Amino acid sequence: MSFAQLGLNAELQISAAQAGFTLPTPVQAQAIGPVLNGRDVLAQAQTGSGKTAAYVLPMLQLLMATAASRDEAANSRNTKTKRSTQVLVLVPTRELAAQVSDVLRDLARPLAQSIKVGTLFGGVSINPQMMSLRSGADVVVATPGRLLDIVDHKALNLGHVQHLVLDEADRLLDLGFSEELQRILALLPAQRQNLLFSATFEPAVQSLAQALLHNPERITIAHTEAHAPDIAQRAIQVDEKSRTALLRHLIKTHAWKRVLVFVATRYACEHVANKLYKAGIFATAFHGEMSQGARQDVLAEFKEDRWEVVVTTDLAARGIDIAQLPVVVNYDLPRSATDYTHRIGRTGRAGAHGEALSFVTAASQAHWLLIQTRAQMQLPVEVLEGFEPTEVPPPVSALNDGTGGIKGARPSKKDKLRAAAAARAHAES
Repeated sequence: MSFAQLGLNAELQISAAQAGFTLPTPVQAQAIGPVLNGRDVLAQAQTGSGKTAAYVLPMLQLLMATAASRDEAANSRNTKTKRSTQVLVLVPTRELAAQVSDVLRDLARPLAQSIKVGTLFGGVSINPQMMSLRSGADVVVATPGRLLDIVDHKALNLGHVQHLVLDEADRLLDLGFSEELQRILALLPAQRQNLLFSATFEPAVQSLAQALLHNPERITIAHTEAHAPDIAQRAIQVDEKSRTALLRHLIKTHAWKRVLVFVATRYACEHVANKLYKAGIFATAFHGEMSQGARQDVLAEFKEDRWEVVVTTDLAARGIDIAQLPVVVNYDLPRSATDYTHRIGRTGRAGAHGEALSFVTAASQAHWLLIQTRAQMQLPVEVLEGFEPTEVPPPVSALNDGTGGIKGARPSKKDKLRAAAAARAHAES
């Protein structure tokens, strides 16, 4: 099926081709038609499947018609008309806001009608963002908190929004945006098109979808062999103290020139990156406590091959699109199977082959088993020569009663007290 068969006009077909979209991906093939027809959409597809273009392309076509009418009216009166925001895209992170805005601008640039995109996120001065909205914007891509700040400053009116997109909808709720989201919904017209896109849909998102969507087109792109990204997954057993040495060994042995390494904390970002750098590997940290400018610089330099390794927290697990990223390493295991899916989804994008490695320590074995169970996968745990583990797993009581600390399986306060008492008794025996 071609973009023409989906109903995209000739201009957008050319624009899509120039941007590298030759044929629709499965989620694009199923979403573009319903969006053009004004249907609400609930779409679930894995990372790297083309979800952003699945809503951006039809949104631009809908905007082109209204933009033509606006420009014609302005020309007849020989005046400039302030643009009213018709499309609002809500995203959970600054990086995803910038990425979606880039896709919008790239696809809109060749069009005859001028489509203005406003990008709003925190971590930077609010004044330039307010100034950019003085003449209005056809599309606003925003994180919830900064959007509400802009509205409170009366720099943006949401009363004309006709299309609402929630991108990475589950992450929006997971990061505690639920209250802000409700405030935003109250500012929007009751009659509008609603689109929810995400790689995973937790129960909270299902509840939101039921309340928000009206007779939606439900799209689920299953993780089948045909649709799954080409990612070779490996698990390597290693002592906790040997993980950095193993990472250095793998980077040098395989001559990896671009690696994304996930760790659990900001401190680990800095610590691991510094150790790699001292060992002659161009590595840097990327985490939420860096300024927005510093974060943008790291991503830009990584894409330009100026860094070999970026060590990051789950901040980079979603909304980061780095073309031809060959390797992702879970130095620390993710908290949940869902986070595992999003982490490894940074590689193997756009049809490219990728590799995802997970370091499994003695203390994280139970956690790894749970991740595999919930992700419905089974990987053999390898042992590499020269890095044979010597550490033994801690007592089961020290592993959160067997939950492994995985998200959604946390013990109660009483369970923790019982586990602590059992651990003391074991130590004294």
